[in-house]
Amino acid sequence: MTRLIVWRHGNTDWNAANRVQGQTDVPLNALGRDQARAAAPLLAALRPDAIVASDLSRAAETAAALATVTGLPVRTDARLRERHFGQWQGLHLTEVAERFPEEYARWQAGDPAPGTDLEPLHDLGARVAAALMDAADVAPGGTVVIATHGGGSRQGVGHLLGWDSGVLRSIGSLANCHWTELRHDDVRGWQLRAHNVGLITAPIAVDAV
Repeated sequence: MTRLIVWRHGNTDWNAANRVQGQTDVPLNALGRDQARAAAPLLAALRPDAIVASDLSRAAETAAALATVTGLPVRTDARLRERHFGQWQGLHLTEVAERFPEEYARWQAGDPAPGTDLEPLHDLGARVAAALMDAADVAPGGTVVIATHGGGSRQGVGHLLGWDSGVLRSIGSLANCHWTELRHDDVRGWQLRAHNVGLITAPIAVDAV
């Protein structure tokens, strides 16, 4: 049975400020580095066979904390990046609501393609799921930890599980440095085994930021 641990990165200053990160390369802040170091021994206890990360620094830095504990190398995959938020990237959510009120309202309502160059949710889910599948192939029958992003992990996991957007909206967001556990066997395919696992931390940040 192959196990994937899909791990959201630690906190950043843009998370704390509700500024839209998307694919902007924002590093971890001091809290985020502390979160990654605190979570690393818990994940190391799961005896991972491989570590894979988004190439954005907040995810790569998070993965590096686990690599320090386990001695495993970190493979990077750009397909694990967060959703591209087009013209919204770099803006506070209040600024997005003011400048793009119609698109912002559609986004809040769950529209998978609300406009202003936001990456459609189907495309996001498909690319992250493809990266998750390739990560699983790194250690068949083993455990792979994948450091990625809040929105991307939700859509990628949902794509693997075959869940529609309505079901995904009912699943709580991953807190910073928390993770989702998936397992795969030849009979039942991919199964969700746990969600939002980790140490108690600061309030959950919005997926987009």
